[in-house]
Amino acid sequence: MSIPDPRTRPLEIGRPAGGRPRLPDAATGALMAVAAMSTVQLGLALSVPLIDDLGALGTVALRLAWAGVVLLVLVRPRRRDFGGRDLWACTMLGVVSGCLMVFFMLAVARLPLGTASALEFLGPLAVSLYGAGGGRRRWTALAGVGVVLLTEPWHAGIDPLGLAFALAAAACWAAYILLTQHVGDRVTGLSGLAVSMPVAGLVVLLAAAPTDLGRVTWHLVLIMLGLAALSAVLPFSLEFLALRRLTTSAFGTLMSLEPAIALLMGLVVLDQIPGAVPAAGVIFVVLAGIGATRTGARTAAPEPARPSDPLPDPLPDPQARVAG
Repeated sequence: MSIPDPRTRPLEIGRPAGGRPRLPDAATGALMAVAAMSTVQLGLALSVPLIDDLGALGTVALRLAWAGVVLLVLVRPRRRDFGGRDLWACTMLGVVSGCLMVFFMLAVARLPLGTASALEFLGPLAVSLYGAGGGRRRWTALAGVGVVLLTEPWHAGIDPLGLAFALAAAACWAAYILLTQHVGDRVTGLSGLAVSMPVAGLVVLLAAAPTDLGRVTWHLVLIMLGLAALSAVLPFSLEFLALRRLTTSAFGTLMSLEPAIALLMGLVVLDQIPGAVPAAGVIFVVLAGIGATRTGARTAAPEPARPSDPLPDPLPDPQARVAG
């Protein structure tokens, strides 16, 4: 009986070298994305009552400024972590992230949380339509129907300025997804996020300074430190890692869960009770999110073999030795 060549032994799918089972990349990325959406929506729901004290821009400015400080202290990015135009890409990601939060908070100040999130989802929806694949479009269409049911555009009375802010946030979110995956692929660890987040905080501080920062008190500063960890540092980090495991199209479709999560947070935290039609929309977006998760893993390029790690020579066949 011959001993098999270790180079030709098939690998077990879903198991690392140690033999312990692990989740596929798509499932891991999906769990990270859902956790990110849940924490950001909980943080936003808890931030809404603070708008009366700080204003919409002041609320998001303090949260992002704290998040930038925390990430700089924890990650401590170094210049050698970045190559070529990576710092420029990180800066652009920060600008887009800051604009995204500004426009969304201005929308939330005028619209229910679930409605604002549903309109903002049009950005990820556009990203999920990018690229070939009929199956992807199927889940995207299902998510789109769910968002329409959540938004109920046939009802008059939606604040036009709030609508404009939500659509601007949608455009920023689409750019954020594409830039986040680009930076995550180019920069190791969370160094890219540790550069982009302070830039985002600076953008929002500049926007809020003329009107809202005069209301800041030490009590509010400490509250916003906790909200920064919950609704900025944690979710942005999780999304950064999730986009290393999911395609942008799958991630964009998976974001269809966010309006549903926002609806739930609005119900639990803000007592914003949805009707039957938005509840049906929740079901549609959940199904779309599940479908995106099942088909959305990224295909990683195989690493080239290193000269320092040659393959072992095949073990000799004992029977061949006897026959010789």
